[in-house]
Amino acid sequence: MDKLDFKQQYKCLYSAKEKPAMVDVPVLNFVMVDGEGDPNTAPAFPQAIEALYAISYTIKFMLKKTGEFPDYAVPPLEGLWWMGGEDVFDFEDRHNWKWTAMIMQPEFVTKKIFNDGLKIAKEKKELPALGSMRLEKWKEGPAAQVLHVGPYSAEQTTIATLHEFIKATGYVPQGKHHEIYLGDPRKTAPEKLKTIIRQAVVKK
Repeated sequence: MDKLDFKQQYKCLYSAKEKPAMVDVPVLNFVMVDGEGDPNTAPAFPQAIEALYAISYTIKFMLKKTGEFPDYAVPPLEGLWWMGGEDVFDFEDRHNWKWTAMIMQPEFVTKKIFNDGLKIAKEKKELPALGSMRLEKWKEGPAAQVLHVGPYSAEQTTIATLHEFIKATGYVPQGKHHEIYLGDPRKTAPEKLKTIIRQAVVKK
């Protein structure tokens, strides 16, 4: 069977331009881990990322071994960001950030498959975040998104451009600030990193 590439299947969701545009995000399957604090200093964030990739690849190879499911490329890391009790995400107030780190899973990954994969992953390596991980259906709905090229620390101008676009098109932000990380910061120069910045919206 051909290898599934979700970045192609959901091309409008996993590719973007530096000019903001509207998208409609359907219900998707994710493994998720919640946390809070500055991702640059709080150990929970890198622990969450390590656990997300561990479970994602464990499930992928577990299913491939059965021969009953198509092989697929593990989708990129994503993050939801917000602040408790605040309507606006403050880019500077990192210590009060709350987040959900997550990786999309094929729709055929059920709770049973997830739990089986979780058991295998726990047996292979002791990772703190595996204990708080969950599989969840999640729908964002109408949203605006834009591509940011450059370091994560320089996103503020791109975020402002996205919110100006939202306002100009007659919408208002709703829900959490969403980022999709298309580059690997361990292998890519900061100025070449690509991140899709997305914000769910509703009509004003």
